[in-house]
Amino acid sequence: MDHAVLIAFGLTLFAGLSTGIGSAIAFFSKRTNTSMLSLSLGLSAGVMIYISFVELYATSLANMADIYGKSMGHLYALLSFFGGILLIMVIDLLVPERDNPHEIVEVEMMNQPHKPTPLSTSALARTGLISAVVIAIHNFPEGMVTFLTALEEPALGLPIAIAIAIHNIPEGISVSVPIYYATGNRAKAFWISFSSGLAEPLGALFGYLLLRPYLTPSLFGVLNAMIAGIMVYISLDELLPAAEKYGKHHLAIIGVIAGMLIMALTLVIL
Repeated sequence: MDHAVLIAFGLTLFAGLSTGIGSAIAFFSKRTNTSMLSLSLGLSAGVMIYISFVELYATSLANMADIYGKSMGHLYALLSFFGGILLIMVIDLLVPERDNPHEIVEVEMMNQPHKPTPLSTSALARTGLISAVVIAIHNFPEGMVTFLTALEEPALGLPIAIAIAIHNIPEGISVSVPIYYATGNRAKAFWISFSSGLAEPLGALFGYLLLRPYLTPSLFGVLNAMIAGIMVYISLDELLPAAEKYGKHHLAIIGVIAGMLIMALTLVIL
């Protein structure tokens, strides 16, 4: 692998393994810092939305227009954008709501008294398997988003990786807390949650091996628009509703604006 591929893969690994940060927060915090989570999720959404429209979709429009002409190029970019939204929407709909790792879970559950039942082992296996499958379904496209963006435009790779990492922290909490609550075993709950983040770099690797022979300017134009659609959907369907559920509406909006401003200044400096 060349240097650019290694950097893109490293950023994707960082984003995926941030689920472990969520697990650590669940195990070592006494209460959920709803203000910080609400602000962070809003900031992540702001970064994703701004990058999607100002950089990725705009780049796709320009590239496709150069290749296919203005009218057809814009049509292909438009279809790719909404194709990305449709793809992540279908993936999300395939996951039962009760098993969705983006459902809000607070760390206070960790401190509630409970007794592991004699079925703890089977409960762990069942919960762990469901969690692993669900995380893989959600994180595969996210891993491809981070990796492919960082591969084509390294300057955008870091902020996207950070945004995805912030988005994965509550996911780590929502996976580790129920497993711990069912089994009483902190170590197993932590490692299952931490390991589930590996689905993201696996998604990156899968995407790279699958698409590597076809990475033409035209395909990158399609991918840029699809990635923009995926990130807009993630922001509107997961990040902002999660920020709202933590009960800090204004902090979430401040986070969105701050994320956009940070991204705008970053692009100006770069």
